[in-house]
Amino acid sequence: MSIPLCNPSTFASLLLPISTSLLSLTTTPVTNFSASVPAITRLTAPAISYTGLSFCNVTLTYTHPGQNDSVIVETWLPASNATANTTAATSPWNFRLLAVGGGGWAAGRYDFPYYGMKGAIGEGYATITTDAGLGSATTSREWALLSEGNVDLYKLQNLMSVSLRDVGEIGKEVARSFYGEKPRYSYWNGCSQGGRQGMMLAQRYPGLFDGILAGAPGIYWSEAMGGFEWPQVVMNEMGRWPYSCEVVAISKAATTWCDGLDGVVDGIVGDVDGCLEGFDPFEMVGTEIECDNLGGRTVEITEAAAVVVNKTWHGRETVEGKRRWYGLTPGSDLIANGLGVAETNCTSGSCIGEPNALGKDWFELFIAKSSTFNIQNLTHKELDRFVQASKQEFGSMADTVDTDLSEFARQGSKMISWHGLVDQLLAPKATEKYYQDVSALLPNTSDFYRHFEIPGLEHCLNGSSGNPTELLAQLRAWVEEGVAPESSPVNVTRLNGQTEARVLCPYPKKATFDASCTTGECWVCEDAARPPLAL
Repeated sequence: MSIPLCNPSTFASLLLPISTSLLSLTTTPVTNFSASVPAITRLTAPAISYTGLSFCNVTLTYTHPGQNDSVIVETWLPASNATANTTAATSPWNFRLLAVGGGGWAAGRYDFPYYGMKGAIGEGYATITTDAGLGSATTSREWALLSEGNVDLYKLQNLMSVSLRDVGEIGKEVARSFYGEKPRYSYWNGCSQGGRQGMMLAQRYPGLFDGILAGAPGIYWSEAMGGFEWPQVVMNEMGRWPYSCEVVAISKAATTWCDGLDGVVDGIVGDVDGCLEGFDPFEMVGTEIECDNLGGRTVEITEAAAVVVNKTWHGRETVEGKRRWYGLTPGSDLIANGLGVAETNCTSGSCIGEPNALGKDWFELFIAKSSTFNIQNLTHKELDRFVQASKQEFGSMADTVDTDLSEFARQGSKMISWHGLVDQLLAPKATEKYYQDVSALLPNTSDFYRHFEIPGLEHCLNGSSGNPTELLAQLRAWVEEGVAPESSPVNVTRLNGQTEARVLCPYPKKATFDASCTTGECWVCEDAARPPLAL
């Protein structure tokens, strides 16, 4: 089956952003396409399966003249019955655009965003993603430095902001060229880097997207990088690097001890503040545990392990002892299968630290500006200096902390952020602080922006909680029908392995268990005291 409009001539009149110049454009008809997309890869939408779908893949490459960059944007246009006279009755397009964000150092256009795009076209969205000019790079080491001492600022700027403006404008134009009209509504969906991208869109390009979903957003970038390396610095300053299994054991003990603080014993830490106040990791010192990564060898939990966990939970502080940022929550996995913040390597017989890869690249390449600098033995003073330097040099570009969303609200756009409470990389308190600060500036914040905390969910996915799979549909209802989400369903897995339906609540409300209920809907949203966050 052919797709008549899926050819370069259809896009001959494409109007690109004024700051860009087209380098190339290809069109690829994709017919009889089938996919089975799990909910976990769609983040905020349910699983979907389909067969026999056709779409037009429009991949264009452009540059910002004078910057010597090359950015690739890929758009998929549902086109099963597209003709020169496409109408709502014959076209599978739902008249909406859904842009999919990236993760880590990738702006998009890699495996995970492609799952999101497959899900999107299955629901009739035109969908788009960008590589921000980074190509297939999965780390910043492939592009960060033009030469020793010189950061590629154009590529960094593309990743952090400019490509986001471009992808919104280009996506609408590509759809117009193909369907004869621009999308009636446009949405953004992303988590981690993708969540930060969503926040940047709301802050810097208000109105470009009608609705934004920002999960576990990597905002307060400089502080996040400092948080990634904080546990490593704690170990460096002590000169002691505990076995990973010690850290894991303390985290598991915290989950067990704190489990019932929210009134339900289910393997989930629902009251993270109460857990932080009540559980003492130092009481675990001397406890014997078996280390799987040491072949089942028995070791005792050391005071060094308790110090690392305690300081990671309470967050980064300066050399002078002033607390500077929020920590990860008790129960979160600080090792995270090699991707955590408190990892050590003990394969040689003695342990050394394993710096988090994201923070390592940021401080070595963008702050030290050296491909040979090594933060393996980073000191406390150096970390303080590096975080401050990050704010001074890249704060306006990367930190994504502007709380004045008045223009975003004036444009009529809506945003939903969400964050797992056992996120093992980015502190949930950071997103809470952002929502509090926006609300302090704009008392009508809940009219255009709502935030959901998810007990039991790790960074973007996994953990005892499932993903918030109805948020995309709820965002659409908010944008298009004015129906704001008062709660959102989620499934959690209890200790016995059974799945249970619960609700998520818009901040500052919390989900509480009604022990007297008999209807099966025993979780309700109730007002909760949320004191202003302070450092």
